[in-house]
Amino acid sequence: MPASLLAPNGVLLVDKPQAITSHDVVARARRALNTRKIGHAGTLDPMATGLLILGVGPATRLLTFIVGLGKTYEATVLLGVATDSDDADGIETAWADAEALAAVTDERIAAGIAALTGEIDQVPSTVSAIKVAGRRAYDLARAGESVELAARRVTVDRFDVVRRRDTAEGRIELDVVVDCSSGTYIRALARDLGAALGVGGHLTALRRTRIGAFEVSDAVSEIAADAPLLSPAQVAASVLGALPVTADEARDLRHGKRLVGAAPRLEGAMSPTPAAIDPDGRLVGIVERRGADIKSAMNMAEDA
Repeated sequence: MPASLLAPNGVLLVDKPQAITSHDVVARARRALNTRKIGHAGTLDPMATGLLILGVGPATRLLTFIVGLGKTYEATVLLGVATDSDDADGIETAWADAEALAAVTDERIAAGIAALTGEIDQVPSTVSAIKVAGRRAYDLARAGESVELAARRVTVDRFDVVRRRDTAEGRIELDVVVDCSSGTYIRALARDLGAALGVGGHLTALRRTRIGAFEVSDAVSEIAADAPLLSPAQVAASVLGALPVTADEARDLRHGKRLVGAAPRLEGAMSPTPAAIDPDGRLVGIVERRGADIKSAMNMAEDA
């Protein structure tokens, strides 16, 4: 079949603009690429911009391996005002007086950030996509219902202040960079830093610049029919590492057979579930060890 007639299959890096949802981006991609089978790895709030990873066609199956990757964000935190959503889209709920703000020194900010770095127990923002009894927390909050979310363990590897600005209103703006594990809420970091300093705080800007090895600098801002898709093999190898296999081994894996006695080939692999890549550079599937053998854990369609 001519390449032009093949259904799209790959991963698209998108630089999401502000004021639209991640679902809006998916809808645009479905229209531009003329396919319904598109999903994304990791929601961005409407206020946020930056890297959104879309899986297209059979490659949507790879999103499960991408969603848990570490991420980098650039953000702006406003100290002196708290909101009910922990970001600028919410309603202001508390304001610090001039005396409290004047006592917020660089040293106190550094101490507050240090306490929010490393492995921490974080209570997600009330206005979040987490499900409570089958409903999204933000739907419950907007309906006026009480929402109590349990703390979850997250890792903040870097929380650096790039710049401090003291505003005319006496408040403090911090431009920050955060490297963190999947599931970390940057809004919650802003909230908790403000609370620790006794002045309240919320997020006024957020941009995701990295997911795993994928950078926003490689993303497209407009989705067109000829949008550059990363191949499933390229993406899987980047995320999980590659295990080269012969044509015969590729056929066996696709047919559900094991590679007998091949488990030693996984020693020193990037992950315990690498991507099997055939001699033509196509993704056969994701494999795993079964005793002394290697078996496919997830196969890609042979014509993908």
